[in-house]
Amino acid sequence: MSISSRAALLVIDVQNDFIPGGQLPVPEGDRIVPLINRLARQFRQVVIAQDWHPSGHISFASSHLGRQPYDVIELPYGAQTLWPDHCVQASVGAEFHPELDLPHAQLIIRKGCNPDIDSYSAFLEADRSTTTGLAGYLKERSIDTVYMVGLALDFCVMFSALDARAAGFNVCVVLDGCRAIDLDGSLAAAIARMQEAGVSLIQSSDVR
Repeated sequence: MSISSRAALLVIDVQNDFIPGGQLPVPEGDRIVPLINRLARQFRQVVIAQDWHPSGHISFASSHLGRQPYDVIELPYGAQTLWPDHCVQASVGAEFHPELDLPHAQLIIRKGCNPDIDSYSAFLEADRSTTTGLAGYLKERSIDTVYMVGLALDFCVMFSALDARAAGFNVCVVLDGCRAIDLDGSLAAAIARMQEAGVSLIQSSDVR
């Protein structure tokens, strides 16, 4: 699978809090970093997504009296899983993994900045109407295909992939460049949703 000049690599949430030892660790999340560094060298266009929550974010269990991480509550925009405090703006946990080496990345897009709305997707917030501006940026640069790697496969990667498809992009998720939380069967559900939406699920060895 050759890389078109109209393709971009989107690296999602490879941040300290999602790495083992962080506040919301994805198992083996650190193991994808060398692969991402190698893969990124094959792309002219690289974009990095960064979870960037203000303190007291509505998705934090600590913001809701009597609630625990992984409880699910209803918010004005729908069901919300509550998480441990993570990726708080300007914290060490919000920083990129120290070995992530993407010097030619053109854009860092921050998400989850609105204190009252969560945002798994790099394209669209959880209210399903507030955009991040990423789709417009990519289209302005004549990108028609987006490859995705990062954390976590069954949440932020999946939602980004679905929203990229809905915005009209061809989407390839590089499975060995991702890791999943797999919360109550979320990984199998994510794979099924991506396949149904027409997302290509590939391995890094398929990208040449």
